[in-house]
Amino acid sequence: MPPPSDIVKVAIEWPGAFPKLMEIDQKKPLSAIIKEVCEGWSLGNHENFALQNADSTNFYITEKNRNDIKNGSILRLTTSPSQMAGQLHERIQSSSMDAKLEALKDLANSSRDITFAQEFINLDGISLLTQMVESGTDFGDLLSFTLTAFVELMDHGIVSWDTFSVAFIKKIAGYVNKSAMDMAVLQRSLAILESMVLNSQDLYQKVAQEITIGQLIPHLQGTDQDIQTYTIAVINALFLKAPEDKRQFDESSVNILDCPLTEMAHILAQKQLRSIILSNVIRSPKPINDEMAHQLYVLQVLTFNLLEDRMMTKMDPQDQAQRDIIFELRRIAFDVECEPNNSGSIEKRKSMYTRDYKKLGFINHVNPAMDFTQIPPGMLALDNMLYFARHHQDAYIRIVLENSSREDKHECPFGRSSIELTKMLCEILKVGELPSENCHDFHPMFFTHDRSFEEFFCICIQLLNKTWKEMRATSEDFNKVMQVVREQIMRALTQKPNSLDQLKSRLQNLSYTEILKIRQSERMNQEDFQSRPILELREKIQPEIMELIKQQRLNRLCDGTRFRKISSRRRQDKFWYCRLSPNHKVLHYGDLEESLQGEVTHDSLQEKLPVADIKAVVTGKDCPHMKEKGALKQNKEVQELAFSVLYESDEYLNFIAPDKHEYCVWTDGLNALLGKEMTSDFTKSDMDTLLSMEMKLRLLDLENIQIPEAPPPIPKEPSNYDFVYDCN
Repeated sequence: MPPPSDIVKVAIEWPGAFPKLMEIDQKKPLSAIIKEVCEGWSLGNHENFALQNADSTNFYITEKNRNDIKNGSILRLTTSPSQMAGQLHERIQSSSMDAKLEALKDLANSSRDITFAQEFINLDGISLLTQMVESGTDFGDLLSFTLTAFVELMDHGIVSWDTFSVAFIKKIAGYVNKSAMDMAVLQRSLAILESMVLNSQDLYQKVAQEITIGQLIPHLQGTDQDIQTYTIAVINALFLKAPEDKRQFDESSVNILDCPLTEMAHILAQKQLRSIILSNVIRSPKPINDEMAHQLYVLQVLTFNLLEDRMMTKMDPQDQAQRDIIFELRRIAFDVECEPNNSGSIEKRKSMYTRDYKKLGFINHVNPAMDFTQIPPGMLALDNMLYFARHHQDAYIRIVLENSSREDKHECPFGRSSIELTKMLCEILKVGELPSENCHDFHPMFFTHDRSFEEFFCICIQLLNKTWKEMRATSEDFNKVMQVVREQIMRALTQKPNSLDQLKSRLQNLSYTEILKIRQSERMNQEDFQSRPILELREKIQPEIMELIKQQRLNRLCDGTRFRKISSRRRQDKFWYCRLSPNHKVLHYGDLEESLQGEVTHDSLQEKLPVADIKAVVTGKDCPHMKEKGALKQNKEVQELAFSVLYESDEYLNFIAPDKHEYCVWTDGLNALLGKEMTSDFTKSDMDTLLSMEMKLRLLDLENIQIPEAPPPIPKEPSNYDFVYDCN
């Protein structure tokens, strides 16, 4: 007869004694179990003791997490959290440096446990640590472990970041600003500054008064990638929280305080941050890890987001300064001097302007300023055109004159093309959107030039003109040309060129003829026969394929997935795991140990959710955790990866998938469990692929072509490579 589900068999350790095997009744109060254990070793004052996991975490067992205990667990009888907190609170104030150091090591390790952290914080432990930092008497390992404990305690979200004094911020900033500082202290100081900036607008103001870009740059020029990562993270945090309103900016200042975003970019350019990151990080011999890739991606997104203001600004047709830009485009293209006011009649000048604006490819020949009233791309398109005309003058003049000499219907309108291309590039680079939490998709080439977006435009506008000629397009084909150009750009970007020159080379190889070949090849691979017998056969075997996909989804759920815990801090290094039981009856889930390797078994996941109790699956912005997090609500990419399982009237199990593939697998699988239709794009793609493959196999079978059960053997390598081919 199996043991009752409420009885758990464990081993309990006590220093200096043999481990004790006992059964724990989960229905009993935890205090009664601790009392029983203490009495077994003749220990009094059982209220001063507690149980904790005897593993690398050393987390305390509480009434909230006691259900995590599984058969075979090894527990340890130890001092209660309140007693431990009191002892460490006293020990870290010891006059003996050695004793103090040991106490701080223990505190840094224990602070990872929220039960202990709550008790230590209740003793005003955070204030004690900040006072120790402010006093400036500790250094080296003492300071390192003090800051480590502080970071671990603050990570629990129990104490608000708004409570810290200017003196504490100055100290932390001082550690960052020093030229020679212990790496561990520097790393933790950078982490603290980042968290301060991200979690409090008031602290952003205080931190920005103490930190300058110039003081952060030396940390990027070192060889420690962790320090470089934390440094870029601080820059990103300051960038993200910089005020958007326009304020007075002194160019002689390198302080970030009160700088609008555009001026923040000016500071970054002044300090050559981009070239330093390029030479010391991107082109470093060390491979870029995921965390660094994420920070570079965030910096790339935030830099491009500086374009949003111009992208969403309409041109004012009455603004003479803005109209002068259009005059400049005309002057450069046709090399005309500004006519004096009395040169010819007004009608003659208007006619001449209209003719030239038509050659420049504007939609509104009479008043081209009206072309820039559409947002997006607004004034950003005009900025790009002027940059192209000034910095790539020969190419600009060639494009304009080349098209003005063609027949009207065959000319590629430079003005209209530039406006639509700018809008397309903003869509491709997602200008104006917040960076995704889990994305690492940065492009090295955008770090190779101070005006990378404008240079990107210049390359693409020449590509557009080239593709237009290759397609022999007319004005009616404008949208078709733009579709081909988008495909060319997207295919080139997926190859991650390291420089803008490499991008040019990739685009050169992706001619219109090559795009047609690629499309034809893809169509052949996804051939869809439209004859009636074929369609009937497809309809007949489709349910069989759908059942196969359903089984695959459920099998993937049985394998399980590691999900990242979302917190207010950037470094989200805590995970939890969820998997479906083999009989498809229960979802098993629980926190994941950081050091855990290999398969995560069902027994190691203590929490259970019966599938029969699941009421619904919600996705995107309807998820509770998307409604709770203000920053994430605006993040479209995170919302696209979010889903929740409703299993009681107000109880949810919240997920954020690591990528789109896992999101589709889980939402499909959960819907299949609930007897609902699987509607993801991933299912549609699998259905098309499997149907196409099955159809081809059946058609081959009709032709009596034998398909072997096993693939043919791979030919062996020749034993002797000493041969030569005789061309004669």
